[in-house]
Amino acid sequence: MANEEQKNDKITSISWKIPSREQHERGRNWYIMAGVFLVICLFFSFFEIKDYRPIFMGYNSNFLFVVIILLAGIVMFINERNEPTEIEFSADGDGLKIGEKFYDYDIIKDFSVLYKPKEEISKLYFEFKSSIQPRLSLEIGDQNPIVIRNFFLRYLKEDLERLNEPLSEQLSKALRL
Repeated sequence: MANEEQKNDKITSISWKIPSREQHERGRNWYIMAGVFLVICLFFSFFEIKDYRPIFMGYNSNFLFVVIILLAGIVMFINERNEPTEIEFSADGDGLKIGEKFYDYDIIKDFSVLYKPKEEISKLYFEFKSSIQPRLSLEIGDQNPIVIRNFFLRYLKEDLERLNEPLSEQLSKALRL
C-alpha cells in the first residue's frame, strides 16, 4: 500500500480519451414518445383549452416556443446522425486540458470522483468557483479512480458530499437525451 502511494506521488500528469458526448441507445418506442411529446407541445403553443374544447389563439400563439422546440429537434437529429468523437483529456501541475480548452486550477472550486461499478458509474466532476460556469463531468472509463483521486488531491479540494450523479445527469440518462 505504501509503495502504491509513492507511485501516485511520482505521477506528474494523467491523460486518457473521453467521448465528446454520451451516445444513448434509442429504440422505436423512444422516437414514438418523443414525436407524441413534440406534437403535444406544438398543439399547446397554438391552442388553449376552454370548456373542454381547443380554441386557436391566433396572434397570441407562442411562436417562440415553437421555434425553440423545432431547433431542439433539429439539433438532436443532427447529433444522432453523427458519432461522438474522442477528445484527449489531460491534467498536470498547471491545470486541465480537454481537447483544445485549458482550465487553470485557480478557477476550479473542487473535484469529486464517483465510482460505482455495480451501477456502471465512473465519473470525475469539477465544480467551478464561478456560478456561471457549468459543472464539468468526465467519464473515467477504465482508469483507476484511486490514482485519479490522489493526483487531484495535490491541487484541488475534494467534495466528499457527492455520493450520486447530479439530478440533471440522472434525468438525462433516464430520458436518453
